[in-house]
Amino acid sequence: MKLALDIAMIITSIALIASVILQSKGAGLGGLTGGDTGSFFTARRGVEKVLFRLTIVLSFVFFFLAIVSVIVTG
Repeated sequence: MKLALDIAMIITSIALIASVILQSKGAGLGGLTGGDTGSFFTARRGVEKVLFRLTIVLSFVFFFLAIVSVIVTG
């Protein structure tokens, strides 16, 4: 059970990192480090909206897996 949780956390974390990086398209490296990209609040449409929601879902899944992993371990 512990091994399956660890593998699920690794896959989820890689997907979460990828979704965050893909959201900062067009912002360059300054966007990744918190640089000013102009307007902060923009309307999300199409792929941007899907990536935004996917990032939220992946963060909840990662948090849930972390809690379950702590419970199973100790």
